[in-house]
Amino acid sequence: MEPDDKQLLANFIEGDSAALSVLVDRNIKLVYRFAYRLTHDVHDAEDITQETFVKLWRNAHKFDENKVFKTWLLSIAHNTAIDLLRKRKSLVFSDFDTTLGGNSLTETLADFNPLPDEVYSRAEEKKLLDTVLDELSPSYREILVLHHEEGLTFNEIGTILGKPLNTVKSGYRRALLALRKALEQRV
Repeated sequence: MEPDDKQLLANFIEGDSAALSVLVDRNIKLVYRFAYRLTHDVHDAEDITQETFVKLWRNAHKFDENKVFKTWLLSIAHNTAIDLLRKRKSLVFSDFDTTLGGNSLTETLADFNPLPDEVYSRAEEKKLLDTVLDELSPSYREILVLHHEEGLTFNEIGTILGKPLNTVKSGYRRALLALRKALEQRV
């Protein structure tokens, strides 16, 4: 049986350089996919991915064995992406926590249209969904990608983003509302 990611990291810390290579091979697609969804740029995603694994190499000894490795690694990727975007000043970070406005009562009324998370799972609508996701704010897109594409729990997302659980849940709810609104405008 192959060692899990935590064991590989422990082996690397103990001096097994081959363990790091296996760890990178196992997780490079995850990190790249996450970075690309945040930046929408191949070169930025490559830079973020490379820097994430350099930081993993430098800080392997700081890993808390009580934590989930995937969450820790994606936290590094998240922070690396934020650092890159801040340096380039391509985003206004004060926009991350704003809502799209509108009437909160009408946005929360039940309707019979498919929910955004149902639409998300339909392969035939994936292209439309990807287009609309790309138009959402990075904070909304990040929560949706981590939850739906990477299968992370809200607790894990909170750890990655450095936000409390309730903040992540309300961000998820706002992201779904924004996604629904954007989809309705297209249909």
